Amino acid sequence: MAHEGYSIREVQFWRIVLSLGFASLYIFAAMYAFQPLLPLFKEEFSISVSYASLSMSASTVGLILGLIILGFFSDRNGRTLYIKLSLIGSTLPFFLMAVSDSFLWMVILRFIQGFALAGVPAAALAYISEEIHKQFMSVATALYISCNGIGGMIGRFVTGYMGEHFSWQLSFHILGFTGILIFTAILLTLPKSRNFTASQEGFSKDIEGFFFHLKNPSLLVVFGLGVVLQLSFTGMWTFLPFHLIAPPYSMSLDAISYTYFAYSFGVIGAPLAGWLAGFFGLRTVRRAGVITLSAGLLLTLGTSLTLIVIGLCIVCLGFFTAHSLTAASVGKEAEHHKGSASSIYLVSYYIGVTIGSTFLSPLWTIFGWNGLVTFTALLPVVYIAIIRMSRSRKVT
Repeated sequence: MAHEGYSIREVQFWRIVLSLGFASLYIFAAMYAFQPLLPLFKEEFSISVSYASLSMSASTVGLILGLIILGFFSDRNGRTLYIKLSLIGSTLPFFLMAVSDSFLWMVILRFIQGFALAGVPAAALAYISEEIHKQFMSVATALYISCNGIGGMIGRFVTGYMGEHFSWQLSFHILGFTGILIFTAILLTLPKSRNFTASQEGFSKDIEGFFFHLKNPSLLVVFGLGVVLQLSFTGMWTFLPFHLIAPPYSMSLDAISYTYFAYSFGVIGAPLAGWLAGFFGLRTVRRAGVITLSAGLLLTLGTSLTLIVIGLCIVCLGFFTAHSLTAASVGKEAEHHKGSASSIYLVSYYIGVTIGSTFLSPLWTIFGWNGLVTFTALLPVVYIAIIRMSRSRKVT
């Protein structure tokens, strides 16, 4: 007989929440650690902005593949195995990249690291749904997701600060040793699965279930919004260091790294969005989040550094509001195979990361910050407007 799950009053509940929280924090710190270092890589390796940004998109492509492949394997071999493998697999490339003198090898290692990073997001939510009592599942999930934003903020700040004052190699060693500590702690604290049942279906059935959702128009809208939101958000953050390091700001990498504390507003935005959605409805609050995101982006067009920082805070608040409710709507729109629907949303989300981190480079090169921000600010609003118009036509 399956165990009904750990309650919030049990120590195992908090061992799960803390273990997965630290795992998530580290995974997202590792993923976004390269973002503030792109200007340094451009100068040190004498490469273009587009080539430098490949260090971001390569890890994202690896992560997308990992989400699909490791998600399938975790259904057969258990959740905790892939959470642990993900952590150690994400840690080791940092030590290799720190001693590499070839940027090409760094890009290759980032692809491998990205694949390894996928183990935690591919298995963690399924593990929570299996091992935590349904009454407390939303609390555990919210705490886990909050650590995503904190990890992204910490990863960016550490590499930006250390890259300016010491070296980017040292920041990689710090991240590597931190990963080993977290991996060791999780080996000792993460409870074994008690309710995991291995899938007996073949991969062909998994693939069939995976693509089933692509025939659902409502889900396609949600997946598309995942791409658009992350494209705009990542696009702005990827090219922000290039914007602030140049005149008239001429900021140091150290000073730029402090702008990543704007992510704190994202940590507030996710739970706030869930609370407001209970009063005003999911779609209404999600649209408000999109408008807030775009308004914040437009504020960064100002020449005042204070205005830019305010804009960044509003961007994070709007993005995490819209993203958390978009992710929540996947489970509501999916009629079957809800797990694979969530996987597709994550894939679409990280496709947006890839586009925002590399494929917007020509826009930056040709039109600069103003062109890039104008595009990323208008895109989500235009997408929402088109969807609303198409829905109103169907109704009439």
